[in-house]
Amino acid sequence: MDRRNFLKTLAAAGAVLTVKSNGMMDVMASTVPSGSAQNASDSQADLVAVMNGEPAAMLQTAMKELGGISRFVKSGNKVVIKPNIGWDRTPEQAANTNPDLIVELINMCKEAGASEIKVFDHTCDNWTRCYENSGIQEAVRKAGATMVPANEQSYYANAEIPRGKNLKNAMIHKAILECDVWFNVPVLKNHGGALMTASMKNLMGIVWDRRAFHSRGLHQCIADITTFKPAALHIVDAYRTLATNGPQGRSASDVVLTKTLFASTDIVAVDTAAGKFFTQVNERIRFEDIEHIPDAEKLGMGTMDLDKLNIKRIRI
Repeated sequence: MDRRNFLKTLAAAGAVLTVKSNGMMDVMASTVPSGSAQNASDSQADLVAVMNGEPAAMLQTAMKELGGISRFVKSGNKVVIKPNIGWDRTPEQAANTNPDLIVELINMCKEAGASEIKVFDHTCDNWTRCYENSGIQEAVRKAGATMVPANEQSYYANAEIPRGKNLKNAMIHKAILECDVWFNVPVLKNHGGALMTASMKNLMGIVWDRRAFHSRGLHQCIADITTFKPAALHIVDAYRTLATNGPQGRSASDVVLTKTLFASTDIVAVDTAAGKFFTQVNERIRFEDIEHIPDAEKLGMGTMDLDKLNIKRIRI
């Protein structure tokens, strides 16, 4: 992507981002006065879009609007956090979830009284290098949570997916099977096959045999897996967006500093908002072609009609 030519407005769930030629962003929200999360209405949000902040601050703001971490985590709960750690890339390359976001979520879960917090992903590149070079392993260690491996079949157990259309069963990581609550925390980025990685695509990292997704219909299988033990909350990291050449990226020119976060309990809604945002960052991709989003809506996993939801659009 040529950033000098990227002089356009990015729309996401009513939020507006204008990326200027010098790479800096002016962030506005049509329904929230500039710079004031406090001016949002008091009612609990269905979907939150937070802009122009650092990862931890944006998560803090979003969680407040969603009802607080205690809505999701109770004292003594076993918690799993599932970021995207699929690639041997640094945080600046935007192929993986931002480690600062994971640290803040861990801290919140600890404050809520979680008895254990595990973090994992079934990586595509060498798992030790992914865990290390993403910055997530060290961040998790310092925050007092536990990184668990996902590189061997013994870490998975077979599970039925009765609501799946094409994917009827899968080997699911035992951390997901055994936890009380889990959080889905993907990075927003381009993907060759699925066109976009967000909340739904990130669920391929809880499964052992991902080849089945490609052989049985990628978009439908992505939708199918959303029906299995849904995450309590989906938090889409768009602090840096890998706009092109995903899912790994090739150079710094593939990355756009968008400083945004989306969060919702509704996986269809959050991916709809993130998808409309993403297809403005990469205008070569049409939102209508991201087929797994309407496929999941047809399975009853949420709504694409954002007008039905209480959406908070917040500029920090």
